[in-house]
Amino acid sequence: MNIEYLLLHFCYVVVVISAAVGRSLPTVDLGYAIHQGTINSTGSYYNFSNIRYGQAPVGPLRFSAPLAPEGRNTTINDGQRAVICPQADPFWLSNQLQFFTSLLTGQDVTRFIFPPASNGTTNFNISSLPQPSSETSEDCLFLDVIVPESIFKTGQEFGSDRGPWSVECEVGKPCRERSTQGAPVMVQIYGGGYTAGDKVSVGNPAGLIARSEENGSEGIIYVALNYRLGLFGWLSGDPDVTANAGLLDQRLALDWVQSNIHLFGGDPNRVTVFGESAGAGSIMHHITSYGGKGSVPFQQAIPQSPGFFPYTPSETTDIFSSVLGNASLIVQKTVNTTDELRALSFENLYNLNSLVVGQSPYGQFTFGPVVDASPDSYVPDLPGRLLAEGKFHKVPVLVGHNTNEGLLFTPPFVQTQDNFTSFLAQALPTTTVEQREDLATELYPAVYNGTYGYSIPIYRTALAISDLAFTCNAYWLRRTMKTSYGYLFSVPPGLHGQDIPFTFFNGDTSTLNDGVPVNETVAIGLQRYLTSFAITGIPKGIELYSEAGNVTNVNVTATGTQLRDPAARSQCEFWQAAPYYIQ
Repeated sequence: MNIEYLLLHFCYVVVVISAAVGRSLPTVDLGYAIHQGTINSTGSYYNFSNIRYGQAPVGPLRFSAPLAPEGRNTTINDGQRAVICPQADPFWLSNQLQFFTSLLTGQDVTRFIFPPASNGTTNFNISSLPQPSSETSEDCLFLDVIVPESIFKTGQEFGSDRGPWSVECEVGKPCRERSTQGAPVMVQIYGGGYTAGDKVSVGNPAGLIARSEENGSEGIIYVALNYRLGLFGWLSGDPDVTANAGLLDQRLALDWVQSNIHLFGGDPNRVTVFGESAGAGSIMHHITSYGGKGSVPFQQAIPQSPGFFPYTPSETTDIFSSVLGNASLIVQKTVNTTDELRALSFENLYNLNSLVVGQSPYGQFTFGPVVDASPDSYVPDLPGRLLAEGKFHKVPVLVGHNTNEGLLFTPPFVQTQDNFTSFLAQALPTTTVEQREDLATELYPAVYNGTYGYSIPIYRTALAISDLAFTCNAYWLRRTMKTSYGYLFSVPPGLHGQDIPFTFFNGDTSTLNDGVPVNETVAIGLQRYLTSFAITGIPKGIELYSEAGNVTNVNVTATGTQLRDPAARSQCEFWQAAPYYIQ
């Protein structure tokens, strides 16, 4: 956890506590707990922070499906104990950040051409591994509810006796049409490669809330949740492990919203789930959960750059063996079973997670969603295949992706045809020689005249990674859903994750870490797309995807113009069929 984030969080707590002095703060009784809200500095919304939605996933609940809270605690909780789930980053990431920063700024990148030791990983001893921050805990299944004061008060006034619609008018202000069924809800699932991230650092929702209240619109309730990361939430490859536990954490939180959001003035029938990267990839798995059987606890979805890496069953088995082997090295005794793994101390598991994630192959994170062959599986097949077979939940979607998704994950040392095919063999070990040949000569040939969308080897590999892990996911969702809208975030250089500060824009146009300033006009425009979709089901200014296959351009010079979906290419047909994937 970096010092800037800690200082930001401390200042935020000071502001909301100071703003609360001298005014009554509301409480909500959830049955099992009572939570008191704080109020933001402008006094416009309440923040009910760190609400438990799941039991502590420790001891016998490690690597298992989450359980809802039990019992009752009558102590009023003001939510000021911030908690994040255990984090980890791959060792290759710091090298890659230096590489693409140099590449994009025109600096010499030849020093990156030759791979570091172990294909991008570095051998660390245990003492050199990063240690958890004071906010880190395995007991991290908490969420935040941020609700405008007007919505909360209306919800309390109407209680459970709600009619269809009402109109609110205040002297000197526009009339506000308000659903007395409750306000729309936006639930945020953060990204971070399934190994990092938390509900607070993803961004402050004040800008989104402000956009949702423009011109007398009714506003939104914002919910953000933690879910388990790395081996704590995504370990698989053994019958005694619940695969996709992190995904089930998210599902439990979404179920919590369905059961409790009315207490804050929200409507459980107007829930839009949204997120970027791993958050959007998770949403894609929820949309295809149980192969489309049953229902999902949301009515709409906004996946932004939906991302995940498809690990085959043989790979997950190998990863589980690697986890046991590294655990044995850390504790200096043989660890053979899941039960023995569960019995390790948190300190040992934290180090184990850091080590295994740290040693991830270049461009990968080792952990993430996997196909589960168990009965009544939440993930019975790859989402792309399930979409193609009609086995999905039919919800309206607004799907976005960026123009340059793959560069962050692209090994700089893949420069020749042999390098490219070797990279494919390492990244997709179940591909056949014929499949790799087809990828290298037909779908992504070494032709650098721009015909295929790239002019140098690094961008060839970046495009293949983008299609595999992000772009085609967005295309399949847009193409498959009956009601779908799409946008392309093309603010140069269009890197993966570059849109997050635009989504959570709050008036700060300072330069980002990658050197790209946030354009206020573009950011506000994007926020209006997102919030209007959440409120009305139609993103104002974006046309229905339909057969035309157009997406709306989000760019400094051309926001709002229509483009032919750049992901509508034959390469996406290959990745959806996934002939290399063997169950």
